[in-house]
Amino acid sequence: MNPATEIKDRPAHRRPPNRFVAFYRTTVGKKVVMAVSGLVLLVFVVGHLAGNLQIFLGAEALNDYAALLRRTPELLWPARIGLLAALVLHLVASVQLVIANRRARPAPYAVKRDIETNYAARTMAISGPFVLLYVIYHLAMFTFLTTGPGYSQTDVYRNVVQAFQSPTISAVYIAAMLLLGLHLYHGTWSLLHTLGVSSPHYRWLRRGLAPVVAAAITAGYISIPLAVLAGVVE
Repeated sequence: MNPATEIKDRPAHRRPPNRFVAFYRTTVGKKVVMAVSGLVLLVFVVGHLAGNLQIFLGAEALNDYAALLRRTPELLWPARIGLLAALVLHLVASVQLVIANRRARPAPYAVKRDIETNYAARTMAISGPFVLLYVIYHLAMFTFLTTGPGYSQTDVYRNVVQAFQSPTISAVYIAAMLLLGLHLYHGTWSLLHTLGVSSPHYRWLRRGLAPVVAAAITAGYISIPLAVLAGVVE
């Protein structure tokens, strides 16, 4: 055999894929990435709520909290970059899972039974994009573009109160938080299931914890514009 032909016919050496990449290519890998990134975002949502609720302690408390964040960019910016990375991973994994599911089942079921699912699960593809759009709008109003009415660089309390005194802004915010609650309801159940709380013996924990987490977070965020509109926070 001609040596040149032997070399040509020999399969090219391929470098084995990175373990993370190989794992991510699987459906389970995508679900784990989606769950972990969702957990990171959930922790942020809770932390952000805890900071925002300081509005009930008065202007000084909320403004001191905001000033502390501005004075620690070495912590603030890594947190922002980490959150952005988690958001991108969450979005990419969710889109890829939806596409994979549709390819696996191009024709709809003749009879479809929703087991371990609910209205929140069926609307994840709707609530997610709407919440993302509101986050962009919210950041534009209070963080980056500062488009809020009478915006002040130092008086965050005043910014929030003036914004939520507008019934339109408050209504949009409340609607977005209700969608966030739906998203968190199924998201909390799903991440618990993916990260190991999947045994039928723990179904009560998933079913019990998910609505409590979603309801508590939603109520906390909605309480702020309602308190402003009611004159409790002035």
